[in-house]
Order: sequence, then C-alpha cells, then structure tokens
Amino acid sequence: MTSPSRRRLKTLVGAGSVIYAGNDQQADTGIARAVALARLAEKEKITGLFTADLLQADPDGLAGTTGSQDPIVTLAALSQVTSKIGLIATVSTTYHHPYNLARLIGTLDHVSAGRAGWNAVTSSVGEENFGDITLPEPAVRYARATEFIEVINALFAANETTAVRRSDSGAISIDPRKLHAIHHRGDFFKVQGPLNVPPPPQKRPVQFQAGQSEQGLALGAKYAEVIYTSQPTLEDARSFVAQVQQYANAYGRYTNKPLIMNSFHSVIGDSATDVSRRLREKHERIDYQQGKLKVADMLGGNIDLRDFSLDKPIPARFLPEVGQINRRRGRAEIFKRFALQGLTLRELVIQAQETGHWYVAGTPETLADAIEERYRAGVLDVISLHGLGQPDQQDLLLNGLLPELRKRQLIDEDYPGEDFRANLELPALAAE
Repeated sequence: MTSPSRRRLKTLVGAGSVIYAGNDQQADTGIARAVALARLAEKEKITGLFTADLLQADPDGLAGTTGSQDPIVTLAALSQVTSKIGLIATVSTTYHHPYNLARLIGTLDHVSAGRAGWNAVTSSVGEENFGDITLPEPAVRYARATEFIEVINALFAANETTAVRRSDSGAISIDPRKLHAIHHRGDFFKVQGPLNVPPPPQKRPVQFQAGQSEQGLALGAKYAEVIYTSQPTLEDARSFVAQVQQYANAYGRYTNKPLIMNSFHSVIGDSATDVSRRLREKHERIDYQQGKLKVADMLGGNIDLRDFSLDKPIPARFLPEVGQINRRRGRAEIFKRFALQGLTLRELVIQAQETGHWYVAGTPETLADAIEERYRAGVLDVISLHGLGQPDQQDLLLNGLLPELRKRQLIDEDYPGEDFRANLELPALAAE
C-alpha cells in the first residue's frame, strides 16, 4: 500500500436506486433521483459511485433493498450524466461467466470514457436461482474466482490497443488480426477468445475485490487493485493490512500493493447532544425481533435466537465454529468476537444494523478524527461514506464532514486525472 503522504484519501458513495416504485406518480422518479445524486457526488469531487449486489430477493428482508437493480445497467445510465466520477459494479464470480463480464464491463469503460471498475465477490446467497441446491464450498468459490479474474485479465491483455481506428467520417474500423485468442482451458472455464470488445480507454477496468476470509484475502492480495474489507476497529484494520502485505509479498507484489477500502457507517450530529438524540431515535426504530434474525444471519444463519433474552449475552456454547460456516465467514468471525466480548443480544442487534462495518457516531470533527487516525496509520486508502440521499444526514455530510476532511487536506479538492485509475492514483497499465 502506498504511503499516505503520496496519495490523498479516495472517497466513494453508493449509487442511488434507479428503481420505479409502485406509488411513483411518474415512471422516471427513480432514475431522476439517482441522476441528481450522481451529479451531486461529482460536484463534491467524490472519487467513485459504488454499487452492491445480491442475486436473490431476501425472504426475511435482512439485506434491505440490496440487489434490487442490476449494477452495470445502473452505472451505464449514470455514466451519461457524469464525466469524472468512477463507476464500480459488484459482480459475482460464482454466478457470472468471465467472457460475458469482460464484454459488459469493457463496454461500460467505453461508454464512460474510462471510468469503470468492478468488485469481485464470490456470493453468499442466490444459489437457488442458478441451478444449485447448496452454495458451493468457499474453497470452490475462491478457486473459481481466481480463474475468473485470470480469464478476464487475459482477455483484456490479449487485444492490441491499435486494433480500432476511427475515420474522418466518425466510423470505426476493427482489425481482427489485432484481437487475439487466449486458448484458456481451466478447471471452471474454457475460453478461446478473442474478446470481441476492443481495448477500452483504461485497457482494463479497475479491479476491486471484497472478501476477508483467508482465501478472500489471498485472492485480493494477488490480483486486486483495491480490497474492500470490513474492519470495525483500528486494531482489526492494522492486523488485516499486515496480512495483505504478507500475502502480497508472497505473490511478488513488492510495489503497487492493493489499496485498502473500508465502508464507513456513521451517524452525524452537529453537537454531542444532537448525536445522542439521533442515536436514541435510531435505536428506538429497531425491530428487535427482526434484529434477532439479523444477528443469526451475521453468525452464519444456523442459530435460532428468537427465544433468547435481549438483555443477556449469547452463551458461548451456542456460537458457531467459524471454519464450518459456508457463507460470509469474515462477517461471522466479527460477530462471534463481539459475542465473546460479552455484548448482550440487544447490543448485538444494534451492531448488526451496521453489519460488522466500521461505525462511528459523532460530530463532523469527531468523525474526521476517526478517519484521519486510520489514514495516518496507513491502513485506509479508500473510504465509502454514507449519508448522501438521506434527508437527515446529507447536509451534515456535505457541509460538515467533507469540508472538515478537506480542511485537513485528507481528500481531493478536484479530480487529479482523466480516468478512474488515474483518479485513484493507481499506476497506468503498460501498453501491450
């Protein structure tokens, strides 16, 4: 990871929902709101728009609206109303095919003039929609993810940047002799190539990767340009980054190590009293019976907490063996550790609202202190900020936290480059 003195902290916000709602008076209400938020984020010089994704309709409502829109279609639309902000689509390596994704994400880079990135996840849900009875074991999912990324990279690298030429009339011509096959034969994929989308502006969209189990960490350290992780404490973050450094060195990545991205969940108030009020109101809105289901989900989903007392800790004998969990082991490890620290079930329900992410409640100055601490410690390069589009938080984000971060010279005042890779201050890819 590059020294903080050489790169300012990069910022992300979630892309707005483009979805039409049944009670909308106009069919374009969703996309109009998403466009307004994207333009506002770009006006504020936010580095990128991030999209999450799940491949199921969550039957218990534990994941909110995540997965209610396709990320690549959403970002393609928003690319046409912005010109600088990066566009990151979350994509499952378990339930997509690398050739199709290379075409999609490559096209997104073309239509956005070099602003595409994709976040590789191995998926924790959705197997019922893709012909599987059970979710594949983590080892299988990560082996597939490794091969998936290798195929994507090979497809982009094989095509020559001079394969396409534009005439004076504006039409393009493609020299098929400069689009090369990759002849890939692996355990999961057989891809001949060539990729029929010519080299995009960035040559290859920026590679994000999410996953903090040992296997996920190893995958990110080998291939990712940005690793997305949940580290609730500074101590956790330091330990995680040390592991990333160790794995990256083992793969020969002594320079250009992956940037570290954290999602920063927050409650912002304009005074200590206001913060206390906002926290109290937030906790009063929690459905604690639903919250028990969410805690069980955070612990791997194989524990029934409905009859447990909210005001007592979960007995240790009921906590799962993390190594036996098939879904989101990193998240389960975080919540098992919370439980073993003696948090009551009520406190765990409150923690589950933030799903194990870094979480701070305070004034803009307090939040900036927490962010600066991690940044100066060298364990934070990219931060996903919450509050844009939330009526009770947006003003304090835009007119409180962001100005405070700028005053401390922690974040960019303007976009430093012409494409997403340059705005993240990643090294340009070598021409093939």
